[in-house]
Amino acid sequence: RCWSAGGRLVLDNVRSAYNVGSIFRTADAARLAEVITCGFTPHPPHPKLHKTAFASIDHVKTRHFESTHAALAAMREEGVPVFAMETTQRSRSYVSVAFPPKGVALVLGNEEVGVDTTVLDLVDGLIEIPCLGFKNSLNVASACSAVAFEVLRQWGVFGPSPEPRGALDAEPLRPETREEPYQSQLRDA
Repeated sequence: RCWSAGGRLVLDNVRSAYNVGSIFRTADAARLAEVITCGFTPHPPHPKLHKTAFASIDHVKTRHFESTHAALAAMREEGVPVFAMETTQRSRSYVSVAFPPKGVALVLGNEEVGVDTTVLDLVDGLIEIPCLGFKNSLNVASACSAVAFEVLRQWGVFGPSPEPRGALDAEPLRPETREEPYQSQLRDA
């Protein structure tokens, strides 16, 4: 069933069963090969997963490892490149990374502390989603969807990328011209 079988999601001690359920839905929607849960991440057959995952759990391969280190060792043994989604000084924007066309595993971290720092040294690359707001990250399930579908886009799953049109052609604001959030509201008050 999985024609994009090269995509895997590795969940490093993700706490919320609802986030994990949403990630299973993303894996099913993207037809990824599997979701790998690690540590205390809720995993099937956990009753709360069905609230957000619905029937997607029945259509996505899954396996559980006691530690993320063990899961990454398995990825290495299987020849799968691994990228951790984490905001660090070494991270690159997820849209500037060329994901290997024969498969990739994306490590997603805990909602409060992110990917375990000991895991960061074991991966092939660090990627992030640049954020412009006060918070420097998205919810783990939302971030998963954005990056998973970027990987599929790069792999050509959706066909050739169309040329940008309309507002997408506009020049982005240069950082020196962009106002800080709410700055104009404070100035006008």
